[in-house]
Amino acid sequence: MRHVLSVTVENEPGVLSRVAGLFSGRGFNIESLNVAPTEEPGVSRMTITTHGDDAIVEQIVKQLRKLVTVITVRDYTDVKAVERELVLVKVNAEDSKRAEILRIVDIFRCKVIDVSLDELTVECTGDIGKVEAILDLLTRFGIKEVARTGSIALKRAKQ
Repeated sequence: MRHVLSVTVENEPGVLSRVAGLFSGRGFNIESLNVAPTEEPGVSRMTITTHGDDAIVEQIVKQLRKLVTVITVRDYTDVKAVERELVLVKVNAEDSKRAEILRIVDIFRCKVIDVSLDELTVECTGDIGKVEAILDLLTRFGIKEVARTGSIALKRAKQ
């Protein structure tokens, strides 16, 4: 099962290493990891995406909460949350295929951020389904390079 964890931590050296160590120590792979400062000085948010057994993730969450530098841990797996990822895709764009690529980019509400004679670089933001869908469509044109941020997530506001 796919799990998305939001971990707020004190922004100090070694925190990332200790958090990643909890996963590797249990033989769990981190699919994506995004870390950045929050609105609160000295505090960072880690968004960790992983696949695995619910019981093991529960144990990792309990162990994370015991770390001195960890402030909060939230598992967004079964919670209503807003989740987004940014992807940059460099794709082959011969003249004969360029219009079709631009239509796909427009349909997905993405942006072309760099152009050359034979390639386009596309920026796309969305949930994992949208990102995977545009990558699937662009594959047939020949993807030269992909850079992904990994997921970021916030719990939805109560309505």
